[in-house]
Amino acid sequence: MLFPEIMPSVFIKTYGCQMNERDSEAVAAQLVAKGYSLAKSEALADVVLLNTCSVRDAAEQKAMNKMKNLAGTARKERPDQILGYLGCMAQSRGKELIDKLPDVDLVLGTQKFHRAAEYLDEIISGKRKKIVDVAAEEKSEATIREHLLNGSAKTSVSAFVSIMQGCNQHCTFCIVPSTRGEERSRTIPDIVAECRELVARGVREITLLGQIVTSFGKRDYPLLDGKSAFVQLLEAVHEIDGLERIRFTSPHPKGYGDDLVEAYARLPKLCESAHIPLQSGSDRLLKLMHRGYTREKFLGIIEKLRRAKPGIGITTDIIVGFPGETEEDFEQTLSLCREAQFDNAYIFKYSPRRDTPAAEMPDQVPQEIREERNHRLLDLVNEIAARKYDSFIGKQVEILVEGPSKKNAARYTGRTRCNRIVLFNGSARHQSQLMDVKIERTGSFTLYGDPAVVNL
Repeated sequence: MLFPEIMPSVFIKTYGCQMNERDSEAVAAQLVAKGYSLAKSEALADVVLLNTCSVRDAAEQKAMNKMKNLAGTARKERPDQILGYLGCMAQSRGKELIDKLPDVDLVLGTQKFHRAAEYLDEIISGKRKKIVDVAAEEKSEATIREHLLNGSAKTSVSAFVSIMQGCNQHCTFCIVPSTRGEERSRTIPDIVAECRELVARGVREITLLGQIVTSFGKRDYPLLDGKSAFVQLLEAVHEIDGLERIRFTSPHPKGYGDDLVEAYARLPKLCESAHIPLQSGSDRLLKLMHRGYTREKFLGIIEKLRRAKPGIGITTDIIVGFPGETEEDFEQTLSLCREAQFDNAYIFKYSPRRDTPAAEMPDQVPQEIREERNHRLLDLVNEIAARKYDSFIGKQVEILVEGPSKKNAARYTGRTRCNRIVLFNGSARHQSQLMDVKIERTGSFTLYGDPAVVNL
């Protein structure tokens, strides 16, 4: 596996959440800094890395099937191609992945992303044939800081910043605490320094990331004037000159104390957008899930946020078919959605995860019932969302322009502060601009605007 004349090319395919996207970007940036090039497809790459997700079985199966296909093609066409697994599935399965598929050369866990370049160099040079590293590493939470910005040297208008790793919540359905480890937070000065660097490179919007982002710094920063560590971080990032917008994901409802709710009203750069995972509208199931709140508490948070910031966009995650879910439990989820009027909801059919308590619970819901409930809830969510989107027609909104639409280069895309995508006929001069558009019509979770109405 030697590439003596030129540095090899790498292709990284990412499955799962924004945390995984951010991890992949950091790995890519580290490799580019060492001279690797980024291939446009796996067929053109000397190295192919799959950054995996373990939240649902479907995500794991996709990654495993993809690797089998890659290995089969490599054996026939590119015998020197290096194949590797990164991330959550790599962490949970480790050496088992190489045992099942000997063509895999690298298995790298969630606390080892920063070792990717080092290990690939060893494999390419022939020093080592196979590497599996899923061990915990102290201070690994502070190693995900390199940015490619739009996957190239070009400036990007927005960026993700990882502020912590791990999760202490231990929801009964979730494998993340075992794949990501316990909560570990970076320091506020370190995060602010990274954000300043990004703004200096042209970034105008930053999204703070964590498994439970609102748990940031709980053990490291005491309350200050009644403000949690996370709100203290928001205030520090808010002070950065040139930064226009701040977002964060994913929080936990228990993190929405009065200090955070009040921050929405007090900090102009904090966008009026909140993704708050619900999971179920049934108190009985919430207790079985080990979520730590009731439907009344959840609805109270929604009410407080809308009072503090009218027009705030609120989205959520919901699981259907959790073990023991009855028709009555599911009806309570439907009724909460009608009451909460979410702008959108990401609905997941329950997927048993090994070594989680829910996988061993009695009364597992049959797949056909999960499917049927998924369709019913999706229909309701889409109906509510359509009304919400239609309410924007004729209104003027501020968007931050992200760049050309992937489907139509003549159209440009931007986001409102409440996180709705807006398409409009634009050009390169609109790139990275904050601008007002008038909404003329709606599509499927998309708004279409006309910028001609404002000083252009």
